[in-house]
Parts: sequence; structure tokens; C-alpha cells
Amino acid sequence: MDDIVKAALAKWPNVPHCYGWLGLDARGNWYMRDDRCQAAGPFALAEGDEGAASKGSLLKHEKLIEFIHRNYAADEQGQWFFQNGPQRVYVELENTPFIWRLQPDGRVRAHTGPDAGEVQQCLLDEQGRLYLVTTMGLGLVHTSDMALAADAVELGRWVPEPVQWLALSNDRGFVRSPQRLHAAQSRTGDHLPSDMHGARG
Repeated sequence: MDDIVKAALAKWPNVPHCYGWLGLDARGNWYMRDDRCQAAGPFALAEGDEGAASKGSLLKHEKLIEFIHRNYAADEQGQWFFQNGPQRVYVELENTPFIWRLQPDGRVRAHTGPDAGEVQQCLLDEQGRLYLVTTMGLGLVHTSDMALAADAVELGRWVPEPVQWLALSNDRGFVRSPQRLHAAQSRTGDHLPSDMHGARG
């Protein structure tokens, strides 16, 4: 976390959290979502949703993206956020908290830049999407890198295990839509059961 962010947190520790304004898609792209965009629909559809998703505006400002990457983390509930100075901006996830980019030398890098570390497990869902559990955590393999992933599987470096997409967030302890979770908790005053964490990408 940037020193300037730590200083802002110390100076203004009680700034309300922000929900719904930032999204991460399945290709590692960030989207800003204003009130109009949020009113048009969720970032990603959940089971039972009708209509279309409303992603928002693609972020292209490199310095801002780098700032988000340096200050991206998860809370104790598995909700991912960007610490924007004193304010915690929770992230709507189309799929997983990390998107992996495979390198020709066999390394795995996160969409945020750092190496993901050792690959501990390989998972394949019912839609043919490939996930890796690494030292850094769980992430989806970028679609552009599936040829490299297929080579790793063919060489026996990774052995895919079946997984259900909807169960992935519950089993791996992350929340795809903090906005939904916050809204539901605000209505009930309670924590949601784990099966409310999913959103359909």
C-alpha cells in the first residue's frame, strides 16, 4: 500500500466505504461505474437475474490503473477493494480477484503486475474456463493465454480438476459482488449465507 494512502487512512480513519463504482472484468480490465451505470444493471449477472449487465467506462489512464494495482487488497470477508486514500472502494468481480497472464518461460503473472508464485492447483469449470491456485491466491487464466496453458497441461505440469463456477467463490472464500452483499446485509442487519456471493460472468 502506498505511503500516501497509509497517511490518509491515519488522518481520516472513518470515511464510509464505497460500493458498486469499480469493476474488474474477466480479462483484467477495470471499469468505472457512475450512478447512471449502476442504475442500468449490475456489473455481472447473478443467478436468476434478468436483463443485461452494465459494465461502465473502461479505465485507460495508466497511472490510475497502476495506483489501483498497488492498493488492491481483500478484507476479512473476502471482499476485494481498492484503497483510494482514506476511502475503501469495493470491487465488483466478473469472475475472480486475479487474472493470470502466462509467460513463455512458464511464470504466471497477476493482472496487477507481480509474479503469482508457485502454481499449487489447476481447476477447470463447466464452461471450460481455467483457474490456477498460486501462492498469491486464486485467479482465472486470461483467454489469450490458453494456448500456453494447454501446453502446460499436455506436459503434465498442471492437471486440471473439475470445479463448478458458482461454487468457486464460496469454496475459495471471495465475494464477487460486495455491492449485493452490502445491500442485503443493510436490509437484514445480518451476514449473508455463502451462496449469495456468486455473480454470473
